[in-house]
Amino acid sequence: MLLNYRWKECFNMLRKHLLTLGLLAVTGLAQAAETIDVYRDPNCGCCKAWISHLRDNGFTVNDHVEPNMSEVKQRLGVAPRLASCHTGVIDGKFVEGHVPAEQVRLLAKRNDLKGLAVPGMPMGSPGMEMGDHKDAYQVIGVTQDGKDTVVANY
Repeated sequence: MLLNYRWKECFNMLRKHLLTLGLLAVTGLAQAAETIDVYRDPNCGCCKAWISHLRDNGFTVNDHVEPNMSEVKQRLGVAPRLASCHTGVIDGKFVEGHVPAEQVRLLAKRNDLKGLAVPGMPMGSPGMEMGDHKDAYQVIGVTQDGKDTVVANY
């Protein structure tokens, strides 16, 4: 009887440790997936505001001040028609402009897309808040073959 009790106790302890290790692994993977590199001009104020928006929404942001943003965009395959002031990279995909954090997070689930963009600098988009003024804007997804598709309307 005593041996049976100790076996159950050991089994329960092992189960707790395995469960804890599993949770730590899942948490670590989730945090790794939430890291984004942001490239921006040194004089851009709205870029800093967008970075704050991402951080406020749980992202870890590596902030890169880049004097030649045109070269960064070209290297990442951001078409000029989609250009904005800053460019992010997450899991090998680009994020151009003032894309809301919720859309950045969903990008990881979209294997059909190589990036997202909010062209220009629409008022009211994350990092471009100006009181109650909000312009309507679209989040454009860029497919693997380079076609544009609207993924969200704001």
